[in-house]
Amino acid sequence: MATPVVTKTAWKLQEIVAHASNVSSLVLGKASGRLLATGGDDCRVNLWSINKPNCIMSLTGHTSPVESVRLNTPEELIVAGSQSGSIRVWDLEAAKILRTLMGHKANICSLDFHPYGEFVASGSQDTNIKLWDIRRKGCVFRYRGHSQAVRCLRFSPDGKWLASAADDHTVKLWDLTAGKMMSEFPGHTGPVNVVEFHPNEYLLASGSSDRTIRFWDLEKFQVVSCIEGEPGPVRSVLFNPDGCCLYSGCQDSLRVYGWEPERCFDVVLVSWGKVADLAVCNDQLIGVAFSQSNVSSYVVDLTRVTRTGTVAQDPVQDSWPPAQQPAHPSAPLRRIYERPSTACSKPQRVKQNSESERRSPSSEDDRDERESRAEIQNAEEYNEIFQPKNSISRTPPRRSEPFPAPPEDDMVSAKEAAKPNPATDSQFPVPNLEVPPRPPAVTSTPAPKAEPTIIPATRNEPIGLKASDFLPAVKIPQQAELVDEDAMSQIRKGHDTMCVVLTSRHKNLDTVRAVWTTGDIKTSVDSAVAINDLSVVVDLLNIVNQKASLWKLDLCTTVLPQIEKLLQSKYESYVQTGCTSLKLILQRFLPLITDILAAPPSVGVDISREERLHKCRLCYKQLKSISGLVKSKSGLSGRHGSAFRELHLLMASLD
Repeated sequence: MATPVVTKTAWKLQEIVAHASNVSSLVLGKASGRLLATGGDDCRVNLWSINKPNCIMSLTGHTSPVESVRLNTPEELIVAGSQSGSIRVWDLEAAKILRTLMGHKANICSLDFHPYGEFVASGSQDTNIKLWDIRRKGCVFRYRGHSQAVRCLRFSPDGKWLASAADDHTVKLWDLTAGKMMSEFPGHTGPVNVVEFHPNEYLLASGSSDRTIRFWDLEKFQVVSCIEGEPGPVRSVLFNPDGCCLYSGCQDSLRVYGWEPERCFDVVLVSWGKVADLAVCNDQLIGVAFSQSNVSSYVVDLTRVTRTGTVAQDPVQDSWPPAQQPAHPSAPLRRIYERPSTACSKPQRVKQNSESERRSPSSEDDRDERESRAEIQNAEEYNEIFQPKNSISRTPPRRSEPFPAPPEDDMVSAKEAAKPNPATDSQFPVPNLEVPPRPPAVTSTPAPKAEPTIIPATRNEPIGLKASDFLPAVKIPQQAELVDEDAMSQIRKGHDTMCVVLTSRHKNLDTVRAVWTTGDIKTSVDSAVAINDLSVVVDLLNIVNQKASLWKLDLCTTVLPQIEKLLQSKYESYVQTGCTSLKLILQRFLPLITDILAAPPSVGVDISREERLHKCRLCYKQLKSISGLVKSKSGLSGRHGSAFRELHLLMASLD
């Protein structure tokens, strides 16, 4: 019978070119998990439907790059803040500008809508936080207390509090009723990038560049627990809608945490790089990430993720007395938010006002409306999603169909599995199943040239090998029975050769390791290069790349020719290692190289300066040689294309 198709836990949904220039900000609609808004350096705000190739609407009016965007809870209003400090609010159902808010003296870093009232909070590089009344086009309060840029703002679920996170390593909680700070939460040792309220309890989570997540009790104003050891800076966190766990979007992975006591329930590998925002819908977690002008969306099937329960052999929890064991994760441990009571009285919704009330009578607003446009680029999808003055529930609905999961890469494809096996399936008819192709990246430019065949870094089968190649040929299907000795002899054919190859590689690595223990890193790299085996060079660079302090200028002169070979390799892991090493060299040494080469000649004899100048000239020549290769590969799609485009930008000063 046919082998069942096993679906993935996480997969890439699509990749689009969202703007004509770099994407600088994006946000997912949390209610539907299907609406995406992006802000770009082209001063536009574009709206997309997840897993649809075309832009729904493009909003113009800003005159500087859009650095922060936010959708309100019903996904009917959108606010965008620019580099110049201006804020614009659009009504998506009416497809028009609603308000322009001016007052900040620097770029807007964070925005959030009040959960009930028509209010917007904004945080800026000027360290100020402002609360705006959209109806009256005015600043209601200004909160001062941070000493550096305010990176994230979140209203509490009941609308009474506002939490702020900033580059000054602090989280602050503001009382909207009293218009003052309630409490400050110190403890982080790096800039705090994100804060998130628990959906039910008086609990706040904060993530920082110091690779920690802290949980704060909002009744006692003290830390509940601290999770350390994140693989990178924490930029995106989200509580599960029922509050049972916290999702943390890490570098190429999703981590699921509990906080009393602190523990990790699950880790899911997702190749999304630096994820920018998360949303949960239909037991699926949607994650979006951007690189330059590209935006990629990913899906994690939460039904296959551990979200609650006790971690096996947890020494912290096991050591507690029975009376102190934490309650069931779904049971509230502290006070519950009272909804819909708010500090700001719920006003009449703006979209229900008359046309004259929507439009400000001032000449300034008339000018804003002339300068700001909502260009509907896909009328069919716009009418489908934004249905003004329509009592029927909007589409896509809150409970839309989940995204279908593709089959596992390491499983037999559905098409191959559906083929009948004469030895076992002759009496069972099997339907012919087709696996739908993955959605291609959507671009507005001509498709790049076909990418050469790249052997992936992670795979479950040897490349170019088939089981049938090792088995005796059978002319008649009915005579497919094999003798065990014949099958084993065929499988053993290449075993000795493979053992010789692996033994040789192990011996080479031992040689390099011995040189490193007795000498310096430069000597060990020279020995690896002398062996003339790229696999040894890759293994060594993967170690050196983890510690930037090991890199010196003379090491670059040796490594750069090897990097050029790695970038042309057919192995994905070799290309990735080469890109990582080249990026590190460009960031640390390119400014030094260009400054030394541009400096006037010194007077007298300076041997050390001459040696340094010679190394810089050699590195510059090698980088010029590599720049042509990087430029030719920057048009590729996918992960390789993004890496090469980033390198191409870093090497722009060489032209």
